[in-house]
Amino acid sequence: MRLTTLGDLLLDVIVRLDDPLVPGDDRMAETRAVAGGQAANVAAWAGALGADARFVGRRGDDAAGEIVARALRAHGVEVVGPVSGRTGVVVSIASDGDRTMASDRGSAPGLAPQDLDEAWFDCDVLHLSGYSLLREPISLAAVAAARSTRAHAGLVAVDVSTWSLVDETFRARLRELAPDVVFATEREQEAVGELDTRWVLKRGANGLRVDGRDYPAAPTNVVDTTGAGDALAAGFLVGGPQLGLEAAARCCARMGAMP
Repeated sequence: MRLTTLGDLLLDVIVRLDDPLVPGDDRMAETRAVAGGQAANVAAWAGALGADARFVGRRGDDAAGEIVARALRAHGVEVVGPVSGRTGVVVSIASDGDRTMASDRGSAPGLAPQDLDEAWFDCDVLHLSGYSLLREPISLAAVAAARSTRAHAGLVAVDVSTWSLVDETFRARLRELAPDVVFATEREQEAVGELDTRWVLKRGANGLRVDGRDYPAAPTNVVDTTGAGDALAAGFLVGGPQLGLEAAARCCARMGAMP
């Protein structure tokens, strides 16, 4: 299977807390600085699960950009797209099995249609991060990528990624893409509203729902949920619901969003 993702490749700074933060005081923490970004995570997991994976995106030409690109390639992913500007950073605070994120996307939203090579989208599935629909010019690049994928008879999948940032512009862009598959939480599905697609509902500890059927989550020891939804999406696209749930369980059992 050939899978291409389009979106962000960022530096994830993961902070694991045993106790909640206290304003104006210190807390002991375990930290990691690793490669991340939703589209990059999906590509990494797809590669680990046996797919021929490619990531498309604009990444920074700084030291952080070199580090994250090298890390993604180490998972067997082809990394393509322009290199310029500043690498984005996401701070993910994990506590009690949940996570809160503060995101700086750097130069990633600057990906434009003219940056793309149509050959990159000769694939079975194109997976788009919902974050790629929030700003221009990357939203225009996402539409162009979907058009190229369909010209090669491929499918288009989208992960909504956020409920709080879904507005009418986002909905219009999603309708224009007409994705074959949409990954979303139930709250994200509510925010999007009516859409003719195959919904894959991510339900956390309750597993997933697709085609009117509920699939229970695979057992795991939860350490950090960062990237679990990306692992689920990759597994689902590569091998169906059960593989998606197994990949999500593997992701939750370790710190970091990649395999």
